[in-house]
Amino acid sequence: MRFLHCADIHIDSPLRGLSRGEGVPAEEIRLAARAAFDNLIAMAIDEGVTAVVIAGDLYDGDRDDYDTAIYLQRQFARLRDERIPVVVAYGNHDAASEITRRLRPPDNVTVLSHRAPETILLEDAGMAVHGQSYGKRAVTEDLSVAYPDPVPGYLNVGILHTCLDGRPGHEPYAPCRLDWLLNRGYAYWALGHVHARYEVERDGVWVVFPGNVQGRNARETGAKGATLVEFDRDKITSVESRELDTVRWLRCEVDVSDAASVGDVQSAAVSAVDALTADDPGRLFALRLEFCGATAAADELVRDREAWEAQLRADLAGARGRVWLEKVQLAVTPPRGAGAAGDEGEAIAAVREALGALREDDAARADLASSLAALRSRIGGDLPRLTELGCPDLTDDCMGTLLDDVEQLLLSQLQGG
Repeated sequence: MRFLHCADIHIDSPLRGLSRGEGVPAEEIRLAARAAFDNLIAMAIDEGVTAVVIAGDLYDGDRDDYDTAIYLQRQFARLRDERIPVVVAYGNHDAASEITRRLRPPDNVTVLSHRAPETILLEDAGMAVHGQSYGKRAVTEDLSVAYPDPVPGYLNVGILHTCLDGRPGHEPYAPCRLDWLLNRGYAYWALGHVHARYEVERDGVWVVFPGNVQGRNARETGAKGATLVEFDRDKITSVESRELDTVRWLRCEVDVSDAASVGDVQSAAVSAVDALTADDPGRLFALRLEFCGATAAADELVRDREAWEAQLRADLAGARGRVWLEKVQLAVTPPRGAGAAGDEGEAIAAVREALGALREDDAARADLASSLAALRSRIGGDLPRLTELGCPDLTDDCMGTLLDDVEQLLLSQLQGG
């Protein structure tokens, strides 16, 4: 028998960072989360699963409308028609206090209580599902310690929306200890909240984050999907990750140290991207390109960025994969020793020294951020370059990005641009 474990659907949540420029498949991007969920429902039916387990964040807190609820009802009804039960534990984004426009689900869907942990017996599947929904967005206590004891003769599955013992980039909600989960007496822990896949198996007990079903931004790269779990009575026999995403985020770093011209850089980028996407031509890829290295083309890359980036977008449109260029990041420098010697060499050294000192001086960086904030206030809007670099708030991390950007620009000009 099989059940399907998924989490972090974030239905109708927008994919962040994709611009509205020429050629953007806007409708495909807008509906990406729904398309991935459609794939999940179809897979559950095709595989003949005995249950679907959803470990939180089915809804997205900032997408609270009836259209979303109606869409979900229709998908759950497809499972009902196939006699497939669904057990849902709400997480921080769809906590009881966060989502108000819910509709009563079909009778095949059980939403776990947010007041206390409970056990749902799925008799036909032979599963005992234990868990608790969030009543509020920020749950900081360990919910798992109060979960019910395992039920003898059933496959015991715990559902928990949790940071586990802490994960970078995720709020510390419902923290718990891995060793506690592994020794609780359940055969499988269906976790949610962490958007990257993670699994641990010890003595036949599995603890699994399936990751989200559809990447939502450039930090959520690679294949996304759900976990298909096969079991025999009260034992897990196999755990398999299945891909469901329709828009896939990629990061591609291209070393252009050997490039003598912008044309060489463009060719290297197209070749690298082609190699990444050629085996999956039907999927849409949202790509962040990162150019690095000391190259003779550095000056032109910095000065004429708008022109060559437009050409690169056009070139990538002809690659074998379906590619939309989300952002280009430059981390290139002129070759050391390039250009004239003497005063220019001293100037280059001075630039490196001055910017290096700024990076090490917290007070100086804070003063610089304050000056930029005042400049932006006088202009009366965002500074375009800050937006392009993803630094709208002038945080300390963003100041480091700005200093890197300034260094590229100054060095390229000093090297003869």
